[in-house]
Amino acid sequence: MVIVESPAKSKTISKYLGRNFIVKASMGHVKDLPKSKLSIDIENDFKPHYIIIPKRRKIIKELQELASKSDKIFLCADPDREGEAICYHLFELLQEKNPRIFRALFYEITERAVKEAISNPGSINIALVQAQQARRVLDRLAGYLISPFLWRKIKKGLSAGRVQSVALRMICEREKEIASFVPQEYWTISALLSSSKPPEFIAKLSKIDGKKPEIHDKSSADKIVEELKKSNFILKKIEKKEKKRVPPPPFITSTLQQEAFKKFGFPVKKTMLIAQKLYEGVEVGEESPTGLITYMRTDSIRVSTIAQREAIQFIKEKFSEDYVPKTPNRWKTGKASQDAHEAIRPTSAFRTPESLQSYLSRDELKLYKLIWDRFIASQMSPAIIDETIFTIGAGKYEFTAKGEVLKFQGFLRIYSPEEEEEEKTILPEAEEGEILKLLDIIPKQNFTQPPPRYTEGTLVKELEQRGIGRPSTYATILSTLQERVYVIKDKGKFIPTELGIFVVDTLIKYFPEIMDYNFTAKMEDELDDITEGERDWVSVPRDFYSILEKNLKEAEKKMEKVRGIPTKEVCPKCGSPLVLKKGKFGMFYACSSYPNCDYTSNLEKKGNLLNEKCPLCGSPLVRRKGKYGTFIACSSYPKCNFIKKNEKKTEIPCPNGCGGYVVERISKRGKKFYTCSSYPKCQYLSWVKPS
Repeated sequence: MVIVESPAKSKTISKYLGRNFIVKASMGHVKDLPKSKLSIDIENDFKPHYIIIPKRRKIIKELQELASKSDKIFLCADPDREGEAICYHLFELLQEKNPRIFRALFYEITERAVKEAISNPGSINIALVQAQQARRVLDRLAGYLISPFLWRKIKKGLSAGRVQSVALRMICEREKEIASFVPQEYWTISALLSSSKPPEFIAKLSKIDGKKPEIHDKSSADKIVEELKKSNFILKKIEKKEKKRVPPPPFITSTLQQEAFKKFGFPVKKTMLIAQKLYEGVEVGEESPTGLITYMRTDSIRVSTIAQREAIQFIKEKFSEDYVPKTPNRWKTGKASQDAHEAIRPTSAFRTPESLQSYLSRDELKLYKLIWDRFIASQMSPAIIDETIFTIGAGKYEFTAKGEVLKFQGFLRIYSPEEEEEEKTILPEAEEGEILKLLDIIPKQNFTQPPPRYTEGTLVKELEQRGIGRPSTYATILSTLQERVYVIKDKGKFIPTELGIFVVDTLIKYFPEIMDYNFTAKMEDELDDITEGERDWVSVPRDFYSILEKNLKEAEKKMEKVRGIPTKEVCPKCGSPLVLKKGKFGMFYACSSYPNCDYTSNLEKKGNLLNEKCPLCGSPLVRRKGKYGTFIACSSYPKCNFIKKNEKKTEIPCPNGCGGYVVERISKRGKKFYTCSSYPKCQYLSWVKPS
């Protein structure tokens, strides 16, 4: 008997192993801590009290019956901490029925990998099980001891998490940075120049008296422009050099999440669900279901020798020997990476995205192509670029122009890390000492920009760089933050709600160490030490609990119960501050002067403030939710009744000949219709777009 987690995985594997094997799915974890209580024996070395998950009892009974009839049992859950814990719990439940239990590991679901794993089984890695247990205990302590504190002091339904709350802190702190940001004016100056040969080119002011230019206002910029108009522009130096641009390594979990968000806008959760399906197996023509990619939860960029050889063979056949590096590409691995794992790659280099178009959905094909392109590119030669730099003198001013010519595509033939290539300047043939002709001077006013809000991709990148959490858990964390209404998403960017900011401020005040970035990252390192067998697992929750217990005792004494979460909003009835409260139908705004003032407002109706002003009164616009979906209106309602029309301009003249043009609008039911821009003067209306 072979036991895996999912039915999809079992279906693929059973085709490879034949009639002598029964392949069953455990449906994920079979044991867990009960939800009704803490279930951690703090006094007895933090021993967790696991129970069989109620929904898994029927499956366990079936597995036990089959175990007693089987010759051997192979536990084949995923090759990570969670998979090892599943195997250990299955071992505990099945060993009485049959002690001949083995652990089989594979990192791709292909016939070769599965049969090789079954032929060379091992035993359960207890260090990996203990690392998972330590993480589970830590998360239970944080969630089950801090969350009830928030219920008692703020409101029921709130939650805190060891990594979740730190991720929320990052979003809130970024919002505070944006709010406190003061834009600074600065000017840049460019010169349009020509030499004795075409083409014309643009050079940028790079130095004034040998120092970086600092131009803070228009008068300073105008003064420099006037001086430059009287100056000779002399080409002082020409630098030519060959640059090599090396390919990026194949994907790991976090970089795949970031790139899929950047290129396709896929949320982290969606990326992982699609990757899971590609890993577990897809029907490809007359072939049996086959895994298309290797295991997608990995922090290793290692590539097996077999996969590397196959990729090089493909590159030689598809392109030429020139596209194969002299020695195979290698990358440095991080301290925490588990090098038994491989990077995320296709299970066969010869299974091109084009060959799978008929078998994958649009999004599956997009993600597979991204993984395939990146892997093949990672095994290719560097791109070679000829770079030319002009240094131009104009009195005390120095200008620089850079030009690039792609000499050899290398890996860029398959994959470019940028979403879109920057336009490269082409410089003319010129000689040092040549006097250039000034065609135009272009001064430009700029303002410094605040740091951008986090998207799913940039938040994952920041969490990974700080060593907080693990990429395999990020999808769950981001979902929880939104479910708890700690953050909202606006155009793909996270904005913390007043509730989220208040919870974070409370946690930072009363649980400073647990909310500290370095402390959280250090705990991840300690979990890795347990995995490597370098640390006793009990010491990690013990150290964590000693800090948590002390913080909780002080917080219970010092913090008073909150009667409503403070906000910056003002009551339109009496002018008192509004507070957030929770009622039968969710969160709502209420006046802090209650019962003297009974003003309330639904949170959704209040809306999310936008960086756009009302054209009638100048108040900020808000996105609100109504009976027929979301709409944009004035925040000063009912004083101002402005509602932004949901319309898209076209260049089509109105068929009624009134002089207006056709606009595309959305009906209350979400259906497109076409009307005249002069409505209501012109009554033209059509459900069909006019030509």
